[in-house]
Amino acid sequence: MPIRPENRTRYPKDWPAISAAIRFDRAESRCECAGECGRGTHEGRCPNRHGESAYGTGSRVVLTVAHLDHTPENCDPANLAAMCNGCHLHYDRGHHAETARATREAARRAAGIVPIFDLPDA
Repeated sequence: MPIRPENRTRYPKDWPAISAAIRFDRAESRCECAGECGRGTHEGRCPNRHGESAYGTGSRVVLTVAHLDHTPENCDPANLAAMCNGCHLHYDRGHHAETARATREAARRAAGIVPIFDLPDA
């Protein structure tokens, strides 16, 4: 997954080498997700392989590296998992929702909009 510009400094300078080692050496170009993503599309280890057609969709698989604790600074191999783009997006869905909520809230505050009561996010 692409690194957002505001997060680039959170990754070590040798991130490309770390990422390649996890994806291609340790995982042997295959998604390491064993259901952690919550998609429910596979039993056991996900069959998706980098550059091939994705299981179930036929789209091209891009193997990425997920930080299991969502902390880019933590590059301990035990905290990293090679995941296909589908598994990675599903694994991160809760984290993405929280980040989006915080971004919307910050934009409201910057615009001087202060809620008088809590509104549910859409």
